[in-house]
Amino acid sequence: MFHLYRQFQEHTYGNYTHARNITLLDMKQGDVNGDGIIDNVYLYGNKPEGTGIFADNITLVIQDGLSNQSTAVNLQNNAGYNASLFLADFSKDSIPDILISIDSRGSGGYGIFYMYSFKNNILREMFDVEKYNQEYKFNVNYEDFYKVSVGSPQLNVLFTIDISYKGYDYLSQFYYENGKLKQPTKGEVLALGALYPIVTNEKRMSYDLLAFQRIIGTFNADTLGYVENLLTWNGTQFTSSRLSVAILGTNLISLY
Repeated sequence: MFHLYRQFQEHTYGNYTHARNITLLDMKQGDVNGDGIIDNVYLYGNKPEGTGIFADNITLVIQDGLSNQSTAVNLQNNAGYNASLFLADFSKDSIPDILISIDSRGSGGYGIFYMYSFKNNILREMFDVEKYNQEYKFNVNYEDFYKVSVGSPQLNVLFTIDISYKGYDYLSQFYYENGKLKQPTKGEVLALGALYPIVTNEKRMSYDLLAFQRIIGTFNADTLGYVENLLTWNGTQFTSSRLSVAILGTNLISLY
């Protein structure tokens, strides 16, 4: 469901910002509506006493630099740590878009991310972390001879990770001495953990997104690698322009 937003007069929202425990979490300036006048973009949140960098009820507020009118955007997932803003042109229209990043601090290392365009004072959702996690799902299966497959029928893609470096104590849990799998064993690709703005073409002067999802074995601390997804705006949505798997390095063992 698209996030609701409300219009506020400057002084009305000013009263709200001074309500109990409401804190300014981050603030950036940029011409986000494209009228040539700098606008103010805020993240406000409720900070329960003693919670430090944690906030809930996190709300995006966009204040038009010309009229001083404010638009408040309610986020679906609105609680977490280190909430921050990043303004940059992702849609290739020379107008900054608004990226919101929140750290969930869960054991899986998940992140909460939303992006909006406010061109011509019209709010448009460009990125929603829940929609991304639904679209980019993978199956992780241990295979014979110390391999792990990472595949997605929906995306028509398959990667294979060699886990022979894991050593006897680890591998003997899943494999016979001849390399055959003892029984079907699954891992998992976790939800989106990091989303980084990245410039892939300096002449274009606009940003893409680099998304990371962690690949684990049979328990959370067993990181096998990362799914890396380079996302580029195609005029209507972000699409994958390069999907790959990055593996962790091991100690170099000389063959000589």
